[in-house]
Amino acid sequence: MGVEICVEGLTKSFGHQVIWQDVSLTLPAGQISVMLGPSGTGKSVFLKTLVGLLKPDRGSIVIAGQDITELREHDLYEVRKLFGVLFQDGALFGSMNLYDNIAFPLREHTRKPESEVRRIVLEKMDMVGLIGAEEKLPGEISGGMRKRAGLARALVLDPEIILFDEPDSGLDPVRVAYLNQLIVDLNAQIDATFLIVTHDIASARQVPDNIGLLFRRELVMFGPREELLTSEEPVVRQFLNGRMQGPIGMAEEKDAAQVEQELAQIDEVAAPAVMTPRLLPSTGIDRPDRWKDIARREQEAVAK
Repeated sequence: MGVEICVEGLTKSFGHQVIWQDVSLTLPAGQISVMLGPSGTGKSVFLKTLVGLLKPDRGSIVIAGQDITELREHDLYEVRKLFGVLFQDGALFGSMNLYDNIAFPLREHTRKPESEVRRIVLEKMDMVGLIGAEEKLPGEISGGMRKRAGLARALVLDPEIILFDEPDSGLDPVRVAYLNQLIVDLNAQIDATFLIVTHDIASARQVPDNIGLLFRRELVMFGPREELLTSEEPVVRQFLNGRMQGPIGMAEEKDAAQVEQELAQIDEVAAPAVMTPRLLPSTGIDRPDRWKDIARREQEAVAK
């Protein structure tokens, strides 16, 4: 079962440059949350801060009853064992085959016998659809397979929190669709807490329970997906609809008068917000109770 993460008043800067300030949110245990935002808004910095790789200027991050911003390195190391991380490129060792890449955390951080390591590695490879590819090197496989291998490696220590740093980067739309289904299926199977940083709007609409949006050094909104997908907040509407009109510009923020003029123009013809159907676990996967509630709500929404 995943654990809850409570973030309160979190601020991070590099020198005089404020990345984001006063970020407060709660990532519910066992749910999938997505963090969106234009390029350069510090989404990856937020992930690194959550896992304790970067220290915030102020604020708290409470995980399993401990504020990790106040922990000594030894205690922080123990909390980090709750995490699994899928990096953008999979972060695989090029000289190791997939089996050894995935086994690496077990050999590095546990004293399990090799027979137990093999059982766990093959179990995780099976979960991500990589059985039969054990001997392949990272350079011999597709980007999608490298992502899945990185995900299997993130799973081997049975983490209660999994962080995904732009898992869709470098993948074509078909591979992204397969990866999204895999993420949803895994969440239903292991019930861990997932946080995904992504630019992919289709993924953000279909995959998560909750959505957050970083913009102008602040967390604009964070909440259940249905609240964000139907929000009237201009920057949320602009980002989720992928349009030019709104507060987000190409290189820098637009002035207020320009934004107001653009929004007035699109509001005259804007279509009502549409609730994208939620992606559900594949047939045959035993779904926890919350997934059954999600399926019921989706059916009710379609019926309307």
